[in-house]
Amino acid sequence: MKAVDTNVLVRYLVGDDPIQSRRAAHFLTRDCSATDPCMVNRIVLCELVWVLERAYGYSRERIAEVLEALLQVRQLVIEDHDEASIALREFRDGAGFADSFIGQTNRRSGCEYTVTFDREASRRSGFRLL
Repeated sequence: MKAVDTNVLVRYLVGDDPIQSRRAAHFLTRDCSATDPCMVNRIVLCELVWVLERAYGYSRERIAEVLEALLQVRQLVIEDHDEASIALREFRDGAGFADSFIGQTNRRSGCEYTVTFDREASRRSGFRLL
């Protein structure tokens, strides 16, 4: 199995660098298939959300559409797919994607809760303000 880094997904999605965008598209369409998918790990998803939001000014709605599409593509295996799906739902409801993903992954790992200094995150289920 091969894996995809954040910058490859960004080039493919944003298309802001013609040469790298073509190379990313070529790789994703040629080397990732339903029978031989490529891995996208949880850190890449979190970075992707951050980059699309901060560097490219994508709206929450547009980012949610991108994530939903990635979660449905059979050519990609998303690490912790179920937790990413829940984090996406919470993101649509106003939560931070990374915070939700962290909380969901920790919960699945058997953690009672996640302590944080982040007041906003602490209002979400599975977090407690320290």
